[in-house]
Amino acid sequence: METLLEQLIADFHEREIPGGTRRGAVLPWLPGKIDTVIGMRRTGKTCFIYQVIADLLAKGVSKESILYLNFEDERLLPMTAADLHRIPDTYYRRYPHLRDGQCIFFFDEIQNIEGWEQFTRRLLDTENLHICITGSSAKLLSREIATSLRGRSISTEIFPFSFMESLEHAGIKPDGGLRPGAKKRALLENRLYAYLLEGGFPEVQDIALEHRVRVLQDYLDVVILRDLVERHKISNTTPVRYMVRHLLNAPAAPFSVNKFYNDLQSKGIPCGKNNLHEYLDHLSDAYLFFQVSLHTRSERARMVNPRKIYAIDTGLVQACSRNVHRDFGHLLENLVFLELRRRNQTIEYYKTSGGYEIDFLVTDHSGRKSLIQVSAEMTNPATRQRELRALFEAMKECRAKHATVVALTEEERLETEAGTIDIVPAWLWILRGCRME
Repeated sequence: METLLEQLIADFHEREIPGGTRRGAVLPWLPGKIDTVIGMRRTGKTCFIYQVIADLLAKGVSKESILYLNFEDERLLPMTAADLHRIPDTYYRRYPHLRDGQCIFFFDEIQNIEGWEQFTRRLLDTENLHICITGSSAKLLSREIATSLRGRSISTEIFPFSFMESLEHAGIKPDGGLRPGAKKRALLENRLYAYLLEGGFPEVQDIALEHRVRVLQDYLDVVILRDLVERHKISNTTPVRYMVRHLLNAPAAPFSVNKFYNDLQSKGIPCGKNNLHEYLDHLSDAYLFFQVSLHTRSERARMVNPRKIYAIDTGLVQACSRNVHRDFGHLLENLVFLELRRRNQTIEYYKTSGGYEIDFLVTDHSGRKSLIQVSAEMTNPATRQRELRALFEAMKECRAKHATVVALTEEERLETEAGTIDIVPAWLWILRGCRME
């Protein structure tokens, strides 16, 4: 085992660090904390780690003081928890002088080794190290990390490419967030439509529709099989698959377990309500879906009202949709949710006293609240009246002087009795948001 580890260490220090599209995530890098990188499969966690390593090298950190091991390497498969101590032993035997300074260990997919938690905690306590680990959502989930590492870790989530990252991947520069001219605006609008349909998974960028659909459907099958069925030992897979299909065909829509349970019963599909609640939580743990609750001070009302469900990627929605017509309204709302989620803001939906629904009531880190409504197009008079009436009432109830409608192409500023309402095209809303951060 020592010979193999020494060879892997030497190979890493000899080879070039792979490049790739720049990701917007940043590791907290806090002293005494293990950085954990989590997210759905195939979102680019390993590539992000390579980006972090490249940044360290650019800052003058010596490559010898960095160790990267991928525990999906088949040569390491016989390794057990009892063998893990050989990693630092072999490393420091090769570089004894590095004990005097801090080294950085990156362990990719270390959850494949049973007992890895105790090893990393001990390593953090006994050596002068900064440790970063990544893992698939099958065995390394956020709440498991909190339990296993007992407050010794801090997590960073990796999502599929954001719209901004997809632009960079395509070699398109958005002029630093400045308002573009007519030619660049047309390009950005076109790219937004493409992004809504293709999504942001790195592997499927700009590949043919036929291949993209097959790849994304394979992603979904792997998540269902490994992150749900195998992991949670689910024997009755029919209701799980039915739930996944239902949610992917109704993104950004309220979901009631009770109604879904009745629907299953009417189709003769056996499953208990408690099981359905568990399946929904498992799907959220696997980063396939996200749940958004109603904004209310009553915990009972929060639990009773249905949650809105959003998918990890609009391209995945399209690849698995049975709908003949593309619902850009729901795709756009899903995109807006993901953009807000990437910014780690608190997201709820809101219902006015008159029964009108606001898609997002967002609270930032400073406690400031924002009202955001999503509408693919605002040219239809009935749609325009409905969306603005809902915002007008919500602004009065929430005492908000500003609200936003995110649309596909329309742009307008309205001064109302309740305050200012900005109708903003999605591409510009995203550019402004990224620039403000």
